Amino acid sequence: MTGAELADLATRIGPVMLFLVTMTVVAEVAQIAGVFDVAAHWTARAGRHRTWLLWLLVVALAVVCTIVLSIDTTAVLLTPVVIAVARQLRLPAMPFALTTVWLANTASLLLPVSNLTNLIALHHFSRLGLGTHEYVALAWRPALAAIVATVAVLFVMHRRELLTRYAPEAPDDPHDRTLLVIAAIVCVALGPAFVSGVTPAIPATVAAVVLVVALAVRRRDQLSEVQVPWVMVLLVCVLFVAIDVALRHGLEPVLSSLAGTGSSSADLWRVGATGALTANLVNNLPAYLALEPVAADTPARLMALLIGVNAGSIVTVWGSLATVLWRARCRRAGVAVPLVPYAARSLVCALAAVGAGLLALTLG
Repeated sequence: MTGAELADLATRIGPVMLFLVTMTVVAEVAQIAGVFDVAAHWTARAGRHRTWLLWLLVVALAVVCTIVLSIDTTAVLLTPVVIAVARQLRLPAMPFALTTVWLANTASLLLPVSNLTNLIALHHFSRLGLGTHEYVALAWRPALAAIVATVAVLFVMHRRELLTRYAPEAPDDPHDRTLLVIAAIVCVALGPAFVSGVTPAIPATVAAVVLVVALAVRRRDQLSEVQVPWVMVLLVCVLFVAIDVALRHGLEPVLSSLAGTGSSSADLWRVGATGALTANLVNNLPAYLALEPVAADTPARLMALLIGVNAGSIVTVWGSLATVLWRARCRRAGVAVPLVPYAARSLVCALAAVGAGLLALTLG
């Protein structure tokens, strides 16, 4: 690669990497402050001893967390809290664990900040004349359809466990009230900030700085608990460079033959299916990076690709980084996730979510 090409690539991925780092810091401090613990305990109390109502509230919490704070926040930070609450209430943990990981992926279409793939795609959407508001206008129908399909599959699969009642309620954990309030306000404020049209990395950076300062003032001893994913950042940067080099040396024509051309309904389904298949083979981020050049000629094709690589990447545990991290969190919490049963269940959900999303896109 030439110096100019590297500079262009750096200009493109720099804001994305900054967003990844700062939002990780926001999520880590929010967890330390107890935002997710309190939200989960409120959910348990609001369930009124009905498991199905508790589950619907967890669904809402996972959807909001994914949309506003990104896929990794739901999969990594919310999962252990939800599992702990389910165990405290003596309920099966797997329906709630699957709810977090499936919705972390399938609910990550609505905002550019919900998934790294969306953030990367925003560059091409901008070239096509679509800003954040236009992105949301294009994405909301497929996003809603994918969420509804996921919830329907979850309920059908686990209706016996969900149509029960629970007796005890989970106790609140003690938290620093001032830090908790600050973190909650910052998390809520990020929602409007992300749809304001401002580059997402800017409000994310401001939020991270505010929360780190608050944590330093209130709980300085816990600053060391904030873990920044530098290895993940390095890996993503390497993927960017590797895919860019491969595309310049013959990969693009091969992918064009798979994804096809055009924006008819059949063409959009082909792009989405190719994205989903590739994501489950190699991971959704490199899949998106490889297929982006053959799907970025129209907004509809680009959205179809996002539907495939986001909602369709849940079949294999390596299909998205969030799923890899989710499985590790489940293992730490003592919840086993066998590969074959997980893949069989997730295939049903992926087909439903991707199908519903593409149908909403083509009919919209």
